[in-house]
Amino acid sequence: MSDPREWIAASQLPGIGPATLARLRQEGVCITRLLRAEIALPSTIRLRRDTLEAIHQFQYQGARFTEADQLLQQADTLGIKVLGFSHADYPELLAAIPDPPLVLWIKGEVAALNVPQLGIVGSRHASRSGVQLAYDFASALAQSGVIACSGLALGIDAAAHQACLDVDSATVAVLGTGVDRIYPRRHQRLSEQILASGGVLVSEYPPGTAPLPGHFPRRNRIISGLSIGTLVVEAALRSGSLITARQALEQGREVFAIPGSIHNPLSRGCHALIREGATLVETIDHVVEQVGSILGLLVQEPTRHQASSQSAPLAPELQQLLQKIPWEPIWLDTLAGQSDLPLPRLQALLMQLQLEGLIELTASRVCRIR
Repeated sequence: MSDPREWIAASQLPGIGPATLARLRQEGVCITRLLRAEIALPSTIRLRRDTLEAIHQFQYQGARFTEADQLLQQADTLGIKVLGFSHADYPELLAAIPDPPLVLWIKGEVAALNVPQLGIVGSRHASRSGVQLAYDFASALAQSGVIACSGLALGIDAAAHQACLDVDSATVAVLGTGVDRIYPRRHQRLSEQILASGGVLVSEYPPGTAPLPGHFPRRNRIISGLSIGTLVVEAALRSGSLITARQALEQGREVFAIPGSIHNPLSRGCHALIREGATLVETIDHVVEQVGSILGLLVQEPTRHQASSQSAPLAPELQQLLQKIPWEPIWLDTLAGQSDLPLPRLQALLMQLQLEGLIELTASRVCRIR
């Protein structure tokens, strides 16, 4: 596994943007191996002089190496974990997007990043009904084992995070600052509750990074990249929420939009997305059915709201897993170890048992109820 300082240094290199990184990958060039001087730069790629100088400084433990080392030490002091792109815990869905962050700075439970997530985004100035819709959808999804991923902003974001907390679920907050600098400041307590619930704060920006305007559009691709789909609740025609939704479409992820009054400016963004092919959503079941399909689950009538006695017999794999689930809450990591299942596969099976009404599932814990 690569030294995290290599990924930190790579993420700070001048002149290395998404396009250059994509070209390097196409040529089979690993950026960290380049930093270690294990490979030479192909003749087909030319880097800027200041980029080459920065690589040279890192190789000979100069200024770039010192900066990366100091950032790593600062993160350790603040209780911040560092995940380089090659780390085993780096989220698979995020790694699959065209321009994944080279490094993630994380506070909280890393395992929450690989729990099935739905991005829930919308206006910072949402209406009361919009906030309630975001809360209701996030709450129902969390109780089905799909947690909300959002941006810790005012309005829709905050409602989605709070809904997860209120049903004892984890939630993922993606920041446009360092994870040690909560923005907006009034959400300091909310961020603390997210951490206490088994959730996670994540950013591609190192500790101490201020809330600069250009960071937030970049942040949005991480929300959509971590998620199996994105739900837009309320959004104006020109908004960060539409940026997130369109990035989700570019990443090949599902986009859902809740319609509203044609007289409401905050409905126009959702209507535009629906015209562009987003799934129109009116009830939570519309989302659950789609999410179940995306996760490879068999979601059939009767739905989870109907009697489970009408359901077909459980598959052997589900029966074996159900026998391992105690009547008292157990941490998912513990159950994964006992069942010898990878966490993504375990989550998929647990969601099927949840839909059958046999277990109670939150993002971090599970117990048998029937």
